[in-house]
Amino acid sequence: MQQPGSPIRLLVVDDEEQMTAFIATYLRNEGYSVTIAPSGAEALSALEEPPGPGFDLMLLDWMMPGMNGLDVCRRLRKFSDVPVIFLTAKTDEIDKVLGLEIGADDYITKPFSLRELEVRIRVVLRRRQNQPQPPAGAEDEPRMLKRGRLSIDLPKHAVYLDQQPILLTPTEFKLLCTLAQHPGRVYSRMDLLEIALGDEYSGYERSIDTHIRNLRKKIESDYSIPKLVVTVHGVGYKFGDPT
Repeated sequence: MQQPGSPIRLLVVDDEEQMTAFIATYLRNEGYSVTIAPSGAEALSALEEPPGPGFDLMLLDWMMPGMNGLDVCRRLRKFSDVPVIFLTAKTDEIDKVLGLEIGADDYITKPFSLRELEVRIRVVLRRRQNQPQPPAGAEDEPRMLKRGRLSIDLPKHAVYLDQQPILLTPTEFKLLCTLAQHPGRVYSRMDLLEIALGDEYSGYERSIDTHIRNLRKKIESDYSIPKLVVTVHGVGYKFGDPT
């Protein structure tokens, strides 16, 4: 996690040496600290080994020899919620959905401009920084939301199910907080895109369904019959009755 006054630390994972050199040079000139990992195995090693450098975001290539980007993201999500942006030449919607389903926060298709990449980095990081918080000085405001078996610690960005910690991505956490803070209120997909992903997000509206599906898998007793995050057909989603 970024410390005050320190540069944002990025991990760029790509086996294409020329591509990573261009990306690293541009982002370093923009003030970021950039570490390059030429393979998925090296990326996971850099993130797992204590004490670790504490990366703020990972740029992850989809197509790599050996362990590809999907495999890296799957393994990463078992122990870390560091934001991930996929770098991919795949343009089919099903591929984009697959990347989001396994825990990526965003994707950018090749070829892309370095300026657009930097904007997407800022949007994803802003999303994490803007996680829901109790209003400053409002001591009567709850710092812990309790919804049935679910507890949400707003200041610590932590979620517990039956007192057991649940690891959510920044996007999943923001979606959950938005819905849980206003039980019964119906949010359209566009509402949730703007709240959770930011108005600079240039993805497609249905991508929110993928994040909701991932969230349900983590917090619902049976995600195929959701009781917490409920679909309002033709409209969007709401937080239901957790009892």
